Amino acid sequence: MDNTKWLDDDEQHLWRSYLDATRLLFQQLDKQLVRDAGISFADYEILVLLSEAPEQRMRMRDLADASTTTRSGITRAVTRMEKAGWVRRAGCETDKRGAWAELGDGGAAKLAEAGPGHVDAVRKNMFDVLTPHDITAMTRAFEAMRERMHEDRRDR
Repeated sequence: MDNTKWLDDDEQHLWRSYLDATRLLFQQLDKQLVRDAGISFADYEILVLLSEAPEQRMRMRDLADASTTTRSGITRAVTRMEKAGWVRRAGCETDKRGAWAELGDGGAAKLAEAGPGHVDAVRKNMFDVLTPHDITAMTRAFEAMRERMHEDRRDR
């Protein structure tokens, strides 16, 4: 017996619109960052996370969990950014298998260079098409979704 509660037409429309908008937004942001600052959206996100972290460093696994990049993708990205002089990798004193990624001066400079254009692209492609009511409603909805998924992760 199938107990699946299928999406109705309105839910299906919202779901598909969300997927399309998210995919297109990430593509637009990546395109803008590569064109204007020579950095991918994924690398920019990693630099932002490190810049906001205590002591501007994060465990590699925590960096992967906080980003849209997989654990193997984080390893490759940090290696690439280390070669570019944007980040440093350091061993973990308490866990020999663990490693830290630390924001370097080059990464801070790249972030400062890329930031203004990125914020303009976010505003143009997202906030300029939303009303204050939309922003409030979407914030509430996405916070509820995030909390649900955090609860699901804690329950595992």
